[in-house]
Amino acid sequence: MRYKDFELVDFLADEFFILWVKNPDKNTQHFWEKWLIEHPEKREIVMKAISIIRGVSYKEGLHLSDSAYIDIFENIVGADNEKGKIGGGGLNSDRNNNIKNIAAILIFGFCAWMSYYHTFLYSQPAPVSNKTFVIKRTAPLGSRSLITLSDSSKVHLNSFSEISYPSDLATSSRWVKLKGEGFFEIKKNGKPFTVFIGTTKIEVLGTSFNVKVEENQLSVALMTGKVMVKDQKGNQVSLYPDEMLVMEKSGDLYKSDFDTLKVTGWKDNVLVFDSDNFENCKKKIEAWYGVEIILKGEIRKSWVYSGTYVNESLENVLRGVNITSGLKFKIENRKVEMFN
Repeated sequence: MRYKDFELVDFLADEFFILWVKNPDKNTQHFWEKWLIEHPEKREIVMKAISIIRGVSYKEGLHLSDSAYIDIFENIVGADNEKGKIGGGGLNSDRNNNIKNIAAILIFGFCAWMSYYHTFLYSQPAPVSNKTFVIKRTAPLGSRSLITLSDSSKVHLNSFSEISYPSDLATSSRWVKLKGEGFFEIKKNGKPFTVFIGTTKIEVLGTSFNVKVEENQLSVALMTGKVMVKDQKGNQVSLYPDEMLVMEKSGDLYKSDFDTLKVTGWKDNVLVFDSDNFENCKKKIEAWYGVEIILKGEIRKSWVYSGTYVNESLENVLRGVNITSGLKFKIENRKVEMFN
């Protein structure tokens, strides 16, 4: 379900919405302000949800026990039943039922979220059994790999990327560790599947999504299904199809739409340049073809390049760059010299 289809109870239970209300930053603020401008018909519901969430007070580090949750819930239900006896049903009964549903969702959803926020400990993959061993697979610089796991899930690895996983996903917990970039097509079999990236994890059932780890950020782009992204700081965000989550090294995070070809085209051997400056073009070409580019000339700081190449040779890509930049090139083994 997308935000435009949300009702009051949906906003009260949505982690990304609660994160904005309780702990806003510039990215969540920008996202929701822009969304409200685009969906003015939802403003009244959103304001009600904000008012309810802000009305729940808590102490820093508060952790409610399971019995406390039950006591609160029973008090809500008990009070509601007493009111129901007076009215004998009808409109008052319906109204009370709505209040009960909202309160129950808020208490169990929000308090559980706050408890998680303060007590979350990042869990490493479960240890494998004596009969199971950990497999490590890599895609060397300049190549891409397709790996089929024992549960029939598929992982596309981009250049200079690596995954580790149990040899038998049928009897052990389903997980992989990723370094670099991978596109996952997870087979649904009733058992959860977890992708670990440093101190962040992605929980899925059956879905397809792209994960890219860079020096200063992590991005998760969802194609089908649903995933939950969690980190050690207590952030947990649900993603729906055609949504991408970006988590900055600074701790900032935000959602956005994404261009499918730009984000996942690599797995189909499509190399995409989209208004890339020379440094970005250089990095893409080096990773794609496994070469080192040495610039011995000069190029305008304002120069950018756009182009799409499918199964194309290094020479033809460099010719495309040459047409717009004027840079000539010479290829020797795994080195490329570019000059005026």
